[in-house]
Amino acid sequence: MPLFQNAIFHTTVANLRDLPDDAISEVAFAGRSNAGKSSAINTLAGRVRLAFVSKTPGRTQHLNYFTLAAGKYFVDLPGYGYAKAPEEIRTQWEGLIGPYLSRRGPLVGLVVIMDCRRPFTDLDRNLIDWFRPTGRPIHILLSKADKLSRQDQTKVLRAVKAELASWGEGAYSVQLFSSLKKTGVEEAEAVLAGWLGIELPPKKAPEKKGPPDKGSPGAKMPQRGQGTRSGR
Repeated sequence: MPLFQNAIFHTTVANLRDLPDDAISEVAFAGRSNAGKSSAINTLAGRVRLAFVSKTPGRTQHLNYFTLAAGKYFVDLPGYGYAKAPEEIRTQWEGLIGPYLSRRGPLVGLVVIMDCRRPFTDLDRNLIDWFRPTGRPIHILLSKADKLSRQDQTKVLRAVKAELASWGEGAYSVQLFSSLKKTGVEEAEAVLAGWLGIELPPKKAPEKKGPPDKGSPGAKMPQRGQGTRSGR
């Protein structure tokens, strides 16, 4: 996993005036509470706790910046849709995230994580409708794909693609993703690397294993009595 494996925590932002001023490009990750956002980030990074996975919805209320390369970041946004959160926290989310998504210059794209069993909740649509006028690309990760059968995965993916097509012109894409099975990682990396302008190293071709040479550790030595008979 070459894109995110060297990611390191950079800073937490609670106010727009504290946004990093050296940013060249950054990608934001958003998702409904408990949709699997933190788990997806950790899977992309190949770490267990790069992004904190909390059992309490809405626990993270700030923008968490992680460095991928000089001036290039990904940003973990607060989860949305936590019904039991206090009103002041919901207000803080709207006051911070709305301006960030609509006015942040270095922001090159938005990744929206949705539970594949419940895609496009009203809250997902509200966030996307807020972001689409910026003209920046949106990539949807349908998380927890392992919870569905192959047939149901195909149905959900087809339905979401049809929804994206109805949005008209724009760079909109979707994929299946599973943090448990580690599936969809390379596909996500390719999209994000393109957005951020980071070149991924070429894939290594699998080594071909030929028959063992004589005398090599893998070669079998003839047993006594099994050698070829010499002519008399």
